[in-house]
Amino acid sequence: MEESYELNSRGVEIFTKSWLLANSVIKALVFFCHGYGDTCTFFFEGIARRIASSGYGVFAMDYPGFGLSEGLHGYIPSFDGLVNDVIEQFSKVKENPHYKSLPSFLFGQSMGGAVALKMNLKQPEAWDGAILVAPMCKIADDVIPPWLVVQLLIGLAKLLPKEKLVPRKDLAEMAFKDKKKKEQTSYNVICYKDKPRLRTAVELLQTTQEVERRLEEISLPLLILHGEADKVTDPSISGALYEKAKSSDKKLLLYEDACHSLLEGESNEMIFRVLGDIISWLDERCSIKNSNS
Repeated sequence: MEESYELNSRGVEIFTKSWLLANSVIKALVFFCHGYGDTCTFFFEGIARRIASSGYGVFAMDYPGFGLSEGLHGYIPSFDGLVNDVIEQFSKVKENPHYKSLPSFLFGQSMGGAVALKMNLKQPEAWDGAILVAPMCKIADDVIPPWLVVQLLIGLAKLLPKEKLVPRKDLAEMAFKDKKKKEQTSYNVICYKDKPRLRTAVELLQTTQEVERRLEEISLPLLILHGEADKVTDPSISGALYEKAKSSDKKLLLYEDACHSLLEGESNEMIFRVLGDIISWLDERCSIKNSNS
């Protein structure tokens, strides 16, 4: 496991992390895109180690303004800009001579699912597939404020973009089913837990609207995993993504009674089941890639 801080082309210091099985040939690269307010450490550590122990190189970063990366905490002035920062960072890893010949997969969780889909729209040929866990293709209606409030917030965002004025429900309460795991969220001190900043909220809303409009343009192999009881991101839109994406290789797995945080907030049994499904899919894709090369 390696951690580093790197200056990107905009002069922003980015925290990165990687997990690789020592003295072992890796099958492929997996690039993790974390969710809103989250980080590539804490809960993701165990997930990354499990995937790495199955023979994959796992790479991750904290977005500017999140986790240990530089920037105003929880502030997304431009979602497109954030996606470009992720593309730049992950492209550096892919260009490493040791990794150039390996398949590369995106792994997006919640808002990270929207990041991964936008990356595919910007780079249609760059990735060998994407794993999307409860992807933020549409924010659930229960989470979005009423229409009039949304219009007011959009107007205010032009004047006070960094202010934390967006009303929100307790997302941990909605996302985590296992009470002990929900209690652990309080120990994640670098997670952003305040009300969303105005500009951030507008960027998230506009991004989900754009992604929902452009589902037919998604072209890479997909594994979509969603809890049927998710109250944060809408599982029906994962169904629409599965139906509309032009990908010839796509799979949708819905988990009965599971909530939003499939890999952090469920029972250990459910978490191991979801991780097993992810690793099996990766193994299958790598086998197909090897047989075709």
